Amino acid sequence: MVKSDIEIARSAKMKPIKEVLDMVNVPDTPEAFSPMGRHIAKLNLEFIEKLSEKKSNLILVTAITPTPAGEGKTTTSVGLSDGLNKIGKKSIVCLREPSLGPSFGMKGGAAGGGYAQVVPMEQINLHFTGDFHAITSAHNLLSALIDNHIYWGNKLKIDVNKIVWKRVVDLNDRALRIIKINLQKLKNNIPRDDGFDITVASEVMAIFCLSNNLKELEEKIGNITIAYTKDEKPIYAKDLKAQGPMTVLLKDAIRPNITQTLENNVAIIHGGPFANIAHGCNSIIATKTALKLSDYVVTEAGFGADLGAEKFLDIKCRKANIKPSCVVLVATIRALKMHGGLKKEELKQENIEALKKGLPNLEKHIQNIKKFGLEVVVAINHFITDTDKEVKIIEEHCSKLGIKVSLCTHWANGGEGTKDLANNVVEICNKSKKNGFKFLYSAEMPLLKKIEAIAKEIYGAGEVIADSKIKDQLNKMEKDGFGKFPICIAKTQYSFSTNPDLKGAPSGHEFPIREVRLSSGAEFIVVICGAIMTMPGLPSVPAANSIKLNDKGEIEGLF
Repeated sequence: MVKSDIEIARSAKMKPIKEVLDMVNVPDTPEAFSPMGRHIAKLNLEFIEKLSEKKSNLILVTAITPTPAGEGKTTTSVGLSDGLNKIGKKSIVCLREPSLGPSFGMKGGAAGGGYAQVVPMEQINLHFTGDFHAITSAHNLLSALIDNHIYWGNKLKIDVNKIVWKRVVDLNDRALRIIKINLQKLKNNIPRDDGFDITVASEVMAIFCLSNNLKELEEKIGNITIAYTKDEKPIYAKDLKAQGPMTVLLKDAIRPNITQTLENNVAIIHGGPFANIAHGCNSIIATKTALKLSDYVVTEAGFGADLGAEKFLDIKCRKANIKPSCVVLVATIRALKMHGGLKKEELKQENIEALKKGLPNLEKHIQNIKKFGLEVVVAINHFITDTDKEVKIIEEHCSKLGIKVSLCTHWANGGEGTKDLANNVVEICNKSKKNGFKFLYSAEMPLLKKIEAIAKEIYGAGEVIADSKIKDQLNKMEKDGFGKFPICIAKTQYSFSTNPDLKGAPSGHEFPIREVRLSSGAEFIVVICGAIMTMPGLPSVPAANSIKLNDKGEIEGLF
């Protein structure tokens, strides 16, 4: 009988965290790290700052457009890092922290799978070191300060109808999307509409992940736009002196978390914005720390390459002044057959025709990555139902495109199952020391032109639909000095289009903009397209229904 992910994780032989850190020359001293139990630690920022820069290789793991069949970015990231260590390279995997929303919602746990996991799996998926709670508290402190300021006289003359700062909670709770507050009959209470986003969509989360240090974190928090006056004057968090106490709440959370893989290799897990409603990358501090401590850093960007990789390259790399040496594009035969028109229950049978029909999705993602001047290798995340003929179809198709393909069995075999992928990655990294990495658009380009560049070049859209209200908002953002900000597209992860049911590689479709939001602290513009929600809901049968403690006090159902 095949063990579940949680059973595999529970049987892991973990090393004390000081021994894991010793592998990357982190000394066992209070100045270097603080243990969070036996198997987790937080690195100290002062220690990180003193580390020397290295000419390390950054490998971005991304994927084809996700389907219910699964792709396996996190699993492949962990497996690849273990594989690189297997072939004698010093590698660290850098991942995002899981959100309680998907953990109890649709996905379950998010710490890898099979024999390619980060551990301790239960703690990582459930609260971990409390970073998300700190971010939630800091965000909601600002909300409380806004309403308190209005209650005590509103010296800043905030228009209660022009408050743009919502509250957050790290759960999927659709009932909180739109709420009414201040309904108590108190003298100075002004009832108003409000709402909640999920914590991973918070601008504080984005700032947390896009700050290079604690000072920058505080400065960016101060620049958050929270509201406007009746005459459209912007009000910032610093106007309420909120940046100081908010930073205090984040001072420990901002320190990167260190854990280990099942094969006892170093893993850094820090920050966790979604890629469909935020920028979808782990923290800059974590990535730069890993680059100082190892020769190969494996990191992932959320969802498909269109959502995650584009934001990693155009937002994170721009802010952090980093560039990948290689991109790994994860694909499963199962998912490609779904893009070819099959239903989930039909995927176990060999179907060459459906696979061929789904290949344009893979090819479009390859083309998109090439637009950034980067080399890509395809990783086939192997399932037991895959046939040799199906594997050969992908290999032959990619060969025609000049793309290397590795069949990866890390779920079953750990790092041993990614040695071929690791060797291909090393080969590309050795060739690409002077790669031609470039952004998709320049900072000087007008905001609408940036949106059009992403929509047409990455998503294959024929036309961007933006009404006069949207255009006026973009023009105002430019006049207010935010024109050089990059774009953060928020849309469905299930299609290149804004229609989640449109599979494969659609082109020429309309790309409607529903809303634009200024993230002046995080320094990007959020462009909300289609019906995507920044507060997700739970499915009809959420993962929470299966999660419980057994008679031994062990967690069951967290997969």
